[in-house]
Amino acid sequence: MTNIFVYTNSSLIKAANIIKNGGLVAFPTETVYGLAANAYDPKAIEKIFKAKGRPQDNPLIVHIANIDTVYENFVRQIAGDKLQVAEDGES
Repeated sequence: MTNIFVYTNSSLIKAANIIKNGGLVAFPTETVYGLAANAYDPKAIEKIFKAKGRPQDNPLIVHIANIDTVYENFVRQIAGDKLQVAEDGES
């Protein structure tokens, strides 16, 4: 099912709920259209590859709000406590 929303606070909440429930959301950027999904949901990621006709060996970009999120949700899962993350002091 395809829905087109006008940009409002209500439509942002609807888009967030679509993503939380494993769906995809397309959105305009300054130069192209983006396709958003929950980076923690393998089935949602599969949907992006399928929608774009993208080969599985062509990685996707994941936008992260802060370095703590990267460490807690990605690095720690892969390397556990054995990895030290160097930070440049910026937040």
